[in-house]
Amino acid sequence: MNEEEIRARIRAGRDFLRMPEHEEDYQTDQQLKKPQPPLVKEAVSDIRIPLPVDYQSLPIDNDFLHIINSRSSHRVYTDEEISLLELSYLLWCSQGVKGIRGRAYATLRTVPCGGARHEFETYLYIRKVEGLQPGCYHYLPLSHELEFLKEMPEDFVSPSLEGQAWARKASVIFYYSFVAYRAEWRYGIHAHRMVPADAGHVTENLYLAATSIGLGGCAIGAVDGKLCDEAFGLDGEEEFIFYAFPLGTVRESDQQKELDFYAFVREQGL
Repeated sequence: MNEEEIRARIRAGRDFLRMPEHEEDYQTDQQLKKPQPPLVKEAVSDIRIPLPVDYQSLPIDNDFLHIINSRSSHRVYTDEEISLLELSYLLWCSQGVKGIRGRAYATLRTVPCGGARHEFETYLYIRKVEGLQPGCYHYLPLSHELEFLKEMPEDFVSPSLEGQAWARKASVIFYYSFVAYRAEWRYGIHAHRMVPADAGHVTENLYLAATSIGLGGCAIGAVDGKLCDEAFGLDGEEEFIFYAFPLGTVRESDQQKELDFYAFVREQGL
């Protein structure tokens, strides 16, 4: 790629983030009164696991400023099991449905989203969660349940995250898919501009929820989309994995190991 091509790609990326000018002759499918897509995906498995909600049993840190100041990305895990209640809490805090707007216009969730489209689905690769067999799962937010999709060997994890071997000790890896038409129905050709911001809303809540119960994780954009789509049974066009978040048990004594990920800063005098 030459310098001119590089600059063109950079300009295109900047333009992508700009608020588009109003186009008088363009209408979205919502404006054209076409039927809206479903608010969530239907379950595809007969194996469904209700999630516990007795969150008062968790040792939640209620000092919000302490949580904000303590939050950080964690890539070193102790390879231990988390409880089903902890997983339930994390799912509720990052994608839980608090109510429905209108008859079935939009879901009101624990995270904000442009136009309340909530254009993501949450999939999980579970390694070590109390009472759950390892494998691929899908979160059902309207009923607050998990559905088991299929078994999958642990050696799926690192390749699915473009070779990031540190994630292999995570207790669970959250994989987020983009359900394209759920956003495009309302915003049409401009739907994709807000997707990165909406994804940030989800994972920041996940960071804060994990911190509040002594767990840790790290949001990452480096995913092998084709491999992930195949694992979770997605078509790769109308719905595809684009974001992930390994999460697990952590301890303060591993702080130096966390710092070692940034040894290049010291070595290069940056």
